[in-house]
Amino acid sequence: MATIRGTVAEMLSSAEAPAIRPGSRVLIKPNFLQPAPPEKAVTTHPSILRAAVEFALDQGARVQIADSPATGSFTKLLKKGGYTESLKGLEVTIGPFERTTLVDVGEPFGTIDVASDALEADVVINLAKLKTHAQMMLTLGVKNLFGCIVGLEKPKWHMRTGVDRHMFGRLIVSVYEAVKPAYTIVDGILAMEGQGPGKSGTPRELGLLFGGRDAHAVDHVICLQVGMDPETLETQRNAREMGLYDGSVHVNGDLAILDDFQFPELGTLTMGPDFLGRFVRRFVIQQPTVNNQICKLCGECWKYCPAEAISYTDRGISFNTDTCIRCYCCLEVCPHAAIRARQPLAGSIIEWLRSKF
Repeated sequence: MATIRGTVAEMLSSAEAPAIRPGSRVLIKPNFLQPAPPEKAVTTHPSILRAAVEFALDQGARVQIADSPATGSFTKLLKKGGYTESLKGLEVTIGPFERTTLVDVGEPFGTIDVASDALEADVVINLAKLKTHAQMMLTLGVKNLFGCIVGLEKPKWHMRTGVDRHMFGRLIVSVYEAVKPAYTIVDGILAMEGQGPGKSGTPRELGLLFGGRDAHAVDHVICLQVGMDPETLETQRNAREMGLYDGSVHVNGDLAILDDFQFPELGTLTMGPDFLGRFVRRFVIQQPTVNNQICKLCGECWKYCPAEAISYTDRGISFNTDTCIRCYCCLEVCPHAAIRARQPLAGSIIEWLRSKF
């Protein structure tokens, strides 16, 4: 804990970090996806959150911690995630985002509701988690700000962007730019690989913390670290296309490339002519699948599904492949790790043939 506290303090007192003045209002935005213990690597580690809070309090700031979890009660999240114990004794306000303010983020989205607390704070510190993501490959600093879209507005925006990963990446970048955090720290001490970002992912100890003023640059470096071309991350592509990031980074520290980091398999979301659409959606392109032996029929997936593509009986759940938009919110919020993204056999064969010819 002492090492983490010292590293976080060093980051937040660096030349590019924001000046936190006495009496200023500091919002700390962690990744509070869902209730999960720290060893699952689903949320920002409580020791990193405490270190950031202590630093801001030492500067005389008024500190607020807020996020909009995808599922589960906020009280349960704090307790199960170790935050209730970790933050004990600190004078800090903590709770879910509730109020929103309309912000014009430009075309093609127009005005969207963004958490008012994030817009009104003097300083926003973005505490993200290094995790894989079944729809977007990785969820890092920029994507963490999508949590400033409150409650069920998130699945509504998933529905509006449909199966277009690039468009969803543009939305994420637009939200990030609307909030524009002063500093971003990405928790890669205990990261997640495989079928993230929820409990289906696999924790992996990396012992890394990444920080910087510009989350686009931070995410760029993380991509390099885990052996991924930054241009394949949709938030990076969109930031460059929008003229928000030129790809220039300066790394202060060692960058030992990982050659065995396990990414999720991202299948094609659209394929073939329109008249074959139904066959393709059902038998070719990637889709969610459930292990009914693990599923508890808790209801989190079908309550959160923006496309209302999940049906259920007492024997289990099923997915309507015609209406499913492949956002994988179901995988993200499942508290029992019962849902996976899977490429049907026909799709796997087609992808193999494409790679050969």
